[in-house]
Amino acid sequence: MPGHDAPAAPDPQRQPDAVVRAARALALAGLLGLIALGLAWELWLAPTGSGTLAIKVLPLALCVLGLLRHRMVTFRWLSLLVWLYFMEGVVRATTEQGWSRILAVTEIALCLLLFAASALYIRWRLRNAAQAAA
Repeated sequence: MPGHDAPAAPDPQRQPDAVVRAARALALAGLLGLIALGLAWELWLAPTGSGTLAIKVLPLALCVLGLLRHRMVTFRWLSLLVWLYFMEGVVRATTEQGWSRILAVTEIALCLLLFAASALYIRWRLRNAAQAAA
């Protein structure tokens, strides 16, 4: 109806803007880095047993598809989940020596990258949604 001021329905085919795409790319890099680090650490670089601790990356692996599909709920849950890996990195960085300490510091850095990218992604998407609704 001409002159009707009702907001238009959001276009599901609308492409994410550059900030959202960059934040997702950074989050994916951090996530894939954490997965690779966790597997390499527990299976080859500095194993702490029979390799069964490599299963710790399974929750991270389950998040990959959600990030690829721009699922907001995945970014939200991942921004909480990443703190478990951050705590592991802090504990291992302060209690282990040599190669394991370097791996732990790398884990901390990847966790911070992943959290910051997820937070940026969530904030920017919510900001865009609020602007589109206005």
